[in-house]
Amino acid sequence: MEAVVVYASQFGNTRHIAEAIARGLGQGARAVEAGSFSTAELGPGSLLVVGSPIVGWKPLEGLGAWLDGLAPGALDGVRAAAFDTRVKLFIHGDAAKKIEHALEKAGATRAAEPSWYYVKGQEGPLLDGELDRAEAWGRELAAA
Repeated sequence: MEAVVVYASQFGNTRHIAEAIARGLGQGARAVEAGSFSTAELGPGSLLVVGSPIVGWKPLEGLGAWLDGLAPGALDGVRAAAFDTRVKLFIHGDAAKKIEHALEKAGATRAAEPSWYYVKGQEGPLLDGELDRAEAWGRELAAA
């Protein structure tokens, strides 16, 4: 199974989470910035994990543009999961669900419920334990 974690990151926290998820997914999995990845690289049965920080209640602009560029059917046969990084507040938005919706609109099948990871303040760093949690989620995705 090919596994790719595509991300956009503003201050590096989402990149660190993406890399931890890729480690959890196992050998051959990789984390790639959205602007450097084409879905043409994916085949049926591939796993695509996509993540972004929440910015203005939605994914980071660069990832939003990448998602908007996905044609209907571009992800047919691909399993997908979404995540976001966020500040731990009562009200914070939900980029992961917006990402998931865009992936499903492009034909992907949900591999797992969206996940989220917390940062301390707008720029971070990540809260203690979040990298371990992300790597564990990657292992769960690989086993599913």
